[in-house]
Amino acid sequence: FGISKRGDRYLRTLMIHGARAALSRATGKQDPRSLWLGKIRQRRHPNVAAVALANKNARIVWAMLTGDAAYEPALSVKAA
Repeated sequence: FGISKRGDRYLRTLMIHGARAALSRATGKQDPRSLWLGKIRQRRHPNVAAVALANKNARIVWAMLTGDAAYEPALSVKAA
């Protein structure tokens, strides 16, 4: 699906820049989220992988804000 262009353009830009930074730092790590990112990076262009991560992060943040819950890393990788 990707990140919708109906929302705040500046926030969307920040999410994608953060995802690009995380994408560059995930190389060589063995945690489940970094492995997920590595698989996407092998199949897709780096910009597409960054937008996929930004979308995943946005969905996690939205779920945390609406559900008044704390971040649980195990749940964020199960859905992938």
